[in-house]
Amino acid sequence: MAGETILVVDDEQNIRELARMYLEQEGYQVVVARDGAEALRQIQALRPALVVLDLMLPEVDGWEVCRRVRASSDLPILMLTARDDDVDKIVGLEIGADDYMTKPFNPRELVARVRAILRRVTSRVERSHPIHVGDLVIDPDRREVRVNGEPIALRTKEFDLLLTMAEHRGIVLSREQLLELVWGFDFLGQTRTVDVHIAHLRDKLAGSKVTIETVWGVGYKLVAD
Repeated sequence: MAGETILVVDDEQNIRELARMYLEQEGYQVVVARDGAEALRQIQALRPALVVLDLMLPEVDGWEVCRRVRASSDLPILMLTARDDDVDKIVGLEIGADDYMTKPFNPRELVARVRAILRRVTSRVERSHPIHVGDLVIDPDRREVRVNGEPIALRTKEFDLLLTMAEHRGIVLSREQLLELVWGFDFLGQTRTVDVHIAHLRDKLAGSKVTIETVWGVGYKLVAD
């Protein structure tokens, strides 16, 4: 929501100032960093609500900043890059980014994506009761998943994807719907992102009585045996 602090990390001053101007117009408090090392210090000191993070940074690159943040925090991260590469997008999401934009970008779209990410975070916080599906228990407050009492380690987006499917258990969701519900945008049709995360979830749920079924030509659904 407006009023929250956004950290913009980019080594290009014009990008920092453009993002700052549009985000401040929407009521956000904006701080900036020029490299990855400064970004990590700002994150530790300010605890921002969200980070807009360029990948190609001096000192410490954006990939490493994201990895370090994800090692101890669910802080929302919107990645920026000058490379329009599907592999970069998938890897960025795999290491924990919440969203991904390619430069040059429309600053209004940047604001819209920031707003969407923060809205999802607020919605996630409001989910309080554990969800039971078969032998699976998902605790939104603790962000924990257990199968027969044993914890299952999931990455941020894997957890969000599983929680979303559990809230719609038995219902077929298309890749586009999952991208909208979990990531907030369609990534210009990058539905392979969903497939990659589904594959990882299937591996991690292999010992449970819960499965993710593929409905060919439509999407996926979560079912309990």
